[in-house]
Amino acid sequence: MYAVAAILATLAALFYAAGHHELGSASADVCQYGGLFCDKPHYVFTGAMLAAAWGKFVSMR
Repeated sequence: MYAVAAILATLAALFYAAGHHELGSASADVCQYGGLFCDKPHYVFTGAMLAAAWGKFVSMR
């Protein structure tokens, strides 16, 4: 689950950068397919935090 959380956090950072046009011409391509996530990358980041919390929850002993 931690791997899923890491992937989602990376995607959130990518969408954040694309939403602020920090990726150059690649920003348009990224936002073309994930327009909602470019506008609101915290949706993906919230999913990452939930996945990390779930991973922590299921790994308790």
